[in-house]
Amino acid sequence: MKKFSVLLCLMTGLLFAQAACASQYGSWREITDQMASILDESYDAYFTTKDAEKAKELVNKAYFEFYEKLGVERAVMAYVSGKRASIVEYQFAEVKRLMTEGASNKDVRTSIDALNTMLKEDGNALDGKEESGWSMFVASLLILVREGVEAILVVAAIAAYLVRSGNAAMTRVVYANGLAAIAFSAVLAVVLQKVFSISGANQEVLEGATMLLAVVVLFFVSNWMVSKAEAQAWKRYVQDKVSSAVTTGSSLALGAAAFLAVFREGAETILFYRALLADAKEHVDMVWYGFCVGMVCLAGLFALIRFGSLKLPLRPFFIGTSVLMYIMAIAFAGGGIKELQEADVVSVTPVSFIASFDLLGVYPTLETLLPQAALIILAGCSYLYYTRKSAAGAAV
Repeated sequence: MKKFSVLLCLMTGLLFAQAACASQYGSWREITDQMASILDESYDAYFTTKDAEKAKELVNKAYFEFYEKLGVERAVMAYVSGKRASIVEYQFAEVKRLMTEGASNKDVRTSIDALNTMLKEDGNALDGKEESGWSMFVASLLILVREGVEAILVVAAIAAYLVRSGNAAMTRVVYANGLAAIAFSAVLAVVLQKVFSISGANQEVLEGATMLLAVVVLFFVSNWMVSKAEAQAWKRYVQDKVSSAVTTGSSLALGAAAFLAVFREGAETILFYRALLADAKEHVDMVWYGFCVGMVCLAGLFALIRFGSLKLPLRPFFIGTSVLMYIMAIAFAGGGIKELQEADVVSVTPVSFIASFDLLGVYPTLETLLPQAALIILAGCSYLYYTRKSAAGAAV
């Protein structure tokens, strides 16, 4: 718990260093109106000059320089819903998909009109939300909890696993990697915003690549955990060690899982708070109250997993921890592909009968669903393999 407190204190200090300048726009509607103007300009480029690439560049400008950079996405997620933000994001992708495929002017115009309608509705809804102290408190709380839950789940589960397996000393590797990830996230956020002025698309590529790398590490860790679920397998594993420490390769994998889980959320959280602080005006104190309450919630979740697991039998605990890692891997797979789609690196094929479920990384596109389905199949095969292996060992 002490380590977690240090981690939270470091995060607090880093966020205080990230105060942002105020936006030049007086209302959300002014921002969404400007986005609509850019999108109309995009259609003109597609219709008049037949320049699809120029048209898509303008769509990206509306998305990255306004919807993301000026905090519209953050505000919609905080005051409307995360599902609504996902729907709008995929409408941006749909417009670009139609342009790439050379769709008719009518289809492109219809898609842009639908997007403009969504933006207008959200702008009106956000302006209707009075920026009271409590609204800023709730927005701050939701941002931290939403962005931090996945990271806390991974870090706490790995730490609990190490304690239950007799390797408590190795938790320092996990905590050190978590702290390093927060520091690296803060540096990266400053670099992205101030030094290189990296485009929004490149930022999405970086986030997507990080998430997909985390998928590989989490999948490896989860398989490693489930392989030790049987008491006899664990006994043999411990007997093979000269000391109670895990192997070098395993400790590196566990540390990497913690680092990637925290880093995946870190820079994005800092950038969200920059936008929130820019809007807070006289309610900055409520932003930090919400942040502190959010930290308490995350600390409680950490303690529940880290210490509550001590009362669980060994086999259910190992299997439960492994399942959690699998679920995180599946969620990261969907989120990683989604980030790459926003950067135009991966295509978008809509699946109309699937609804977005941001918490599990489920999005209505074929490209996000296929790798998740593959991971589920691999998880099933892995479970069958270790079950049969355990049964064979018991028979002998």
